[in-house]
Amino acid sequence: MPDLQDQLAISALMQSWALARDTGDWGKLRATAHPGAAMTTTWFDGSFDAFVESCEVSWRKGSRSQHFLGGTVAEIEGPRAIAQTRMSINVRSQLDGVEVDAVCTGRFFDRVEKREGVWRIARRSVIYEKDRIDPVDPGAKISLDPALLARFPEGYRHLAYLQTKNGARVNANLPTARGEALEKLLAEAKAWLGAR
Repeated sequence: MPDLQDQLAISALMQSWALARDTGDWGKLRATAHPGAAMTTTWFDGSFDAFVESCEVSWRKGSRSQHFLGGTVAEIEGPRAIAQTRMSINVRSQLDGVEVDAVCTGRFFDRVEKREGVWRIARRSVIYEKDRIDPVDPGAKISLDPALLARFPEGYRHLAYLQTKNGARVNANLPTARGEALEKLLAEAKAWLGAR
C-alpha cells in the first residue's frame, strides 16, 4: 500500500498549483512541475514553462480565472503516480460586450513523478465534464452562435466558445466524461504508470 505521506504530498501539490495559478505566483507555479513537464488545456498544448509564460502575459492583460479543487485520488506505483483531482474552472470575461461567467467542471489528470524525494507534475491533462455560461448581470442577455457552439464537445463547449470569441485557438478534441479521447488518455496513462 502506498505511503500516506506520498498521498498527502500529491494532494498538497495539486492545491499549490491552483493557488499559485490563481494568485499570479509564477515562481511557486513553476515549482509544481518537473523540468520538461507538459501541459494541455483548452487553449494551450506545450511545455509547462511556456504555459506559465502564457499565464503571465494574460495576467498582465487583466485575465483572471479561479480553479476550485475537490479531492485528489492518486494511484501510486513506485516513483510514479496518476493523480485525478476534481475541479471547477471559473472564468469572468466579456462576451460581445456583456460581462459573463463561464464555469467548467471536470478533473485534472496528472502524471506525477517523485524525483530526488519530491513529487511534481510531469504532465497535466484535463478531463472536461460539463460547463455553462451566464451573464453576471441577471438582467443582461447573451446570444450564442449555434454553429460556433456546436464545434466543441459537450463537456467544455461554453468555455471554448468564450475563449474562441476572445481570440484563443481552442482544441476541439480533448477528453470529456466519455468517449475516445478519454479512453486514449486513460490507456496511455496506464502504460506510463507501468513502464518504470
